[in-house]
Amino acid sequence: MVTIDCADPRALAAFWTEALGLEVSQDFFGEYLVLSSDASPVAIGIQRVPEPRAGKNRLHLDLTTEDSDGEVARLVALGAKEVGKHEVPGFGWTVLTDPEGNEFCVGAAHA
Repeated sequence: MVTIDCADPRALAAFWTEALGLEVSQDFFGEYLVLSSDASPVAIGIQRVPEPRAGKNRLHLDLTTEDSDGEVARLVALGAKEVGKHEVPGFGWTVLTDPEGNEFCVGAAHA
């Protein structure tokens, strides 16, 4: 499981369940939620912490897709914010933040 720190676990869970197609499988009084799916071997934890995020995430999710622009647009419509685009030969990715400012990336290979 990968856990994301935040100020409002239930609100952030609403974003990540839609973004990743997961559901809230456990809710510990709104302090810690587990998002999971029978189709995914990885679960996401969402946990309340008192301090805001400071600096760059030390760990972040990288999502891959064949339609990077479409996926970025979908995630922005859910509440993500686009931070920047990056390219290296054969691969490009977009850095986004979730509604609480946690960074994650959406990438796609190029021909």
